Amino acid sequence: MEYMLLIYDDEEIWERMPREERKSIVREYFALASELRDNGNYIAGSPLRPTATATTVRIRDNRRVVADGPFAETKEQLGGYFLIEAECDDEAWEWAAKIPAARYGSIEVRPVEPVPAEVPAG
Repeated sequence: MEYMLLIYDDEEIWERMPREERKSIVREYFALASELRDNGNYIAGSPLRPTATATTVRIRDNRRVVADGPFAETKEQLGGYFLIEAECDDEAWEWAAKIPAARYGSIEVRPVEPVPAEVPAG
């Protein structure tokens, strides 16, 4: 089963960290991605740019409305993700616990609902 591991942390904490500490954490992320690949669990993963670069799209009165910023103000921001393959929730939770941001942020673990290649009739 596929799981999305959504990485939430506080962008301000990240920005205040000393450069060497940030570099060390980035190395941990690369090591985790390598471990996931080596174990056959890795599907995809990427950091996201800061929320200041985000936009939110809505349709209102049949018109597209694009607004600056994330959808909601929160203490933690979505900072990246891993899409993995895992046998069960427990295995996905084990991988989530290895994500560096779990130490100072949170990791949301969600099973991915498969979408059929073709829409069933009716």
